[in-house]
Amino acid sequence: MFKNKIVIVTGGGNGIGKSISKKFSELNATVCVTDLNLDDAKKTASECKNKSYYFKLDVTKKNEIKKIFSKINAIVGNYNILVSNAGVSSMNKIEDLTEDEWDHNFNVNTKGVFLTNQEAIVHFKKNNIEGRIVNTASLAAKVGAPLLSHYSASKFAVIGFTQSAARETAKFGIRINAVCPGFVKTSMQEREIEWESKIRSMTKNEVIDEYISQTPLGRLEEPDDVAKVVLFLAGSSSDFMTGQAINVTGGVYMT
Repeated sequence: MFKNKIVIVTGGGNGIGKSISKKFSELNATVCVTDLNLDDAKKTASECKNKSYYFKLDVTKKNEIKKIFSKINAIVGNYNILVSNAGVSSMNKIEDLTEDEWDHNFNVNTKGVFLTNQEAIVHFKKNNIEGRIVNTASLAAKVGAPLLSHYSASKFAVIGFTQSAARETAKFGIRINAVCPGFVKTSMQEREIEWESKIRSMTKNEVIDEYISQTPLGRLEEPDDVAKVVLFLAGSSSDFMTGQAINVTGGVYMT
């Protein structure tokens, strides 16, 4: 399905990004796994079935993005697909939220999407490539989440940016969409469960049970659940879709 396609995945070392990278590889794409942690990126690349590459990348640094994306062009070839997935979270009551927490969430979750999308759009237009971009937003980008006001705000911004970028680039055949995962079983979720249990004076199991009770399909989401939708948005089956923010939440949010 993705033979002769070159895919860049940011935040590909763990969680959703790892699943996305491996799924693309299973369908014959050449995957370039990027992550702030080079060892994690290398491990994901080693688990990919097709030939894959790995690079250290800080998505908050414009010059580093330009350098790595140019390196990929030179070593691997002209990339066709970008999955801007790198993200962070923290959890706090609004009155206890620090400026550093706010800035860190926006720098990675929002600025990182902007900078990587910007570089990919320039590349696609310059090379007449009808490229695909999939940005990772969140359930928290559709409905404000308690204790995650800064995270929600950063992810709401991802959807707004995705829509604007999609309108600007549609005439060039570039399609830009987003996915909105729900309660996904990742190391990030494990940290959030730890934080939430302390802030709300609950056990970890009580937090997990609450997540599941909010999910009509009755279980926590797996990274592969998200990866499958990303591949749909990156493939030909979604040719007439752009500017969309697709819920992948098990029914937690339905509009």
